Amino acid sequence: MELQITWFFLWGLLWAVFFMTDGFDFGIGTLLPFMAKNDKEKRTMIAAMGPFWDGNEVWLIAAGGVTFAAFPILYATMFSSLYAALMLILFALILRGVAMEFRSKVENDSWRGIWDMCIFIGSAAPAVLFGVAFANIFKGFPIDANGYHGTLLGLLNGYGLLGGILFLFLFLEHGALWLCIKTEGELQARAYRFANGVWWVMLTVALLFLIATKYETRLYDNYYANPVLFLLLIVNVAAFVQTKFFLMKKAYFTAWFSSALAIVCCIFFGIIGLFPTVFPSSIDDAYSLTAFNSSSSPLTLKIMLAVVLIFVPLVIAYQTWAYFLFKDKVSKEDLEEAY
Repeated sequence: MELQITWFFLWGLLWAVFFMTDGFDFGIGTLLPFMAKNDKEKRTMIAAMGPFWDGNEVWLIAAGGVTFAAFPILYATMFSSLYAALMLILFALILRGVAMEFRSKVENDSWRGIWDMCIFIGSAAPAVLFGVAFANIFKGFPIDANGYHGTLLGLLNGYGLLGGILFLFLFLEHGALWLCIKTEGELQARAYRFANGVWWVMLTVALLFLIATKYETRLYDNYYANPVLFLLLIVNVAAFVQTKFFLMKKAYFTAWFSSALAIVCCIFFGIIGLFPTVFPSSIDDAYSLTAFNSSSSPLTLKIMLAVVLIFVPLVIAYQTWAYFLFKDKVSKEDLEEAY
């Protein structure tokens, strides 16, 4: 049982780290057509995430791999139930990666405009769809002994869409803060003003989501049963407030770190509320998948834990090195080399 519990929270942690890291990429890509006033600023925005976005997506692969290996029944049910939505996310991520490589291959405004729009779609669509998917997981799916009975349009319910909007604004704030760190001049000033303004919208949507969660899900049951867990919500609120506080002081990296903490807390709010369920049924709890009835064998979980303890620190070390290596603001030389 301890192994299943450990892997349940490791599974949640991998998703949280993915959203914390790749979230600013989604935000910058979504802002690209609106914040940049010319091609140089567009190339600066792409260069701000250029050395990081593909490394950040390693955490998505890790989260998917852990779902497959640690919870194979969950993997089978989730990917059959959310097949259309997950394929849309996959195609959008492929489109974004291709667009960032192709936009600089031809010196033509129309060519670059097409790929810029692809970067926007490949960033905004996954941000919203991931939010819709996780909100529906919190809410529960119409699954029984015969499988899933919903449709793609059924995922676009009010609560699901609210989750999509929340993720989008979390990432827009996160991306704007990263631009404040990596850019200067007018583009930085524009990103600063946007981050200041969108913070209020993000906070409002987050509060609406918390209220809706009380009526649309059973996530609060674990919190009522163990009131000490409400400390997580307090930390989450503090992280939101700190983001604004440090942004006003123009301590951009500290503000970005606070935003990252807020994203992690948002994910763990749902993960803790779900426990031990990983894929709840809205028809009958008897059909819900939990960390215990959907996991692999204890031997598999032990082997995986050993592998994780060896390789995850290596990934963290590599990414830390990459972030340190490219810690400076985007320079003219960076733009001449690519983008």
